[in-house]
Amino acid sequence: MPRTIWSGAISFGLVTVPVNVLSATENHSIQFHQYHLEDMGRVWVRKYCETEDREVTSNEIGKGYELTKSQIIPISDEELRELPLPTAKAIEIGAFVPMESIDPIRIGEGYYLQPAQPVAAKPYKLLVQALGRSSKIAVAKYAWSGRERLGLLRVKDDVIVLHAMRWPDEIRDPSELLPPPVELTEDEIDGALALMDSMTRDDLDDPQFRDTYTDALAQIIEAKREDKPLPEAPEPEQQSGQVFDLMAALNESVAKATASRGEGPAEVHELPKKKATGKKATSKKQPAKETAAKKTTKSAAKKTTGRRPRSA
Repeated sequence: MPRTIWSGAISFGLVTVPVNVLSATENHSIQFHQYHLEDMGRVWVRKYCETEDREVTSNEIGKGYELTKSQIIPISDEELRELPLPTAKAIEIGAFVPMESIDPIRIGEGYYLQPAQPVAAKPYKLLVQALGRSSKIAVAKYAWSGRERLGLLRVKDDVIVLHAMRWPDEIRDPSELLPPPVELTEDEIDGALALMDSMTRDDLDDPQFRDTYTDALAQIIEAKREDKPLPEAPEPEQQSGQVFDLMAALNESVAKATASRGEGPAEVHELPKKKATGKKATSKKQPAKETAAKKTTKSAAKKTTGRRPRSA
């Protein structure tokens, strides 16, 4: 059971729901310490007071705001907890909005909200059912760790989840990152949609979506512990570099995606061919691999008269 990291109440109009906040995620990454390579002695980061030139303990350390180099305003944790804000003790709901109206880039870490006492059970369940039936999420403000934050409340398995949100001015403008203007044909767009169809799945419960980095790191640690040879890295697939024929690349990608899911060739979709332009088309001999992939696609397409409907 994770520890409670904050206690307060959800403010829902005149309804108050006392809650405890618990982390909704866990970190399973392998953690490292710093060591002196010459003798493998542990390296520690020690905290020194520059005025007294000595190491200080945690209970001697506090927060402060620097007005000038010579004037520091001390701020205690108690003063931060007692900020004159309505959100200092409450998660104050301000609006209900459709989930799709929130840009995912603004959504941060998640926390479970637990009813803090038996009397909170009924208003807690009321908010759970109201959110579920409305298909909306609640946008709220709250104050943690010395700052006021924006968050959203949603329901997961009958438990209210609070997601931290970034303020609008915390999102950088991406316009300067746009690629140069290019032209795409409808055939190329349809080809990309066909590839998306072949890669569509109902959930992410698959070994493909596990943390292989941590698994590989554990193998290295175990091999070194037992003084065995380190596991060899798999050979990366050879990439051709620049894509000269986008349609051929889409065709081959559809075939590979279908094969990787263990589906039969009947699921492969025939991608539209490029329409001939006014100029005479120049025939180019396709590489054997691409030709084979296209033949497979064409023969399978005779059994499948159209693409599968796209998932909503």
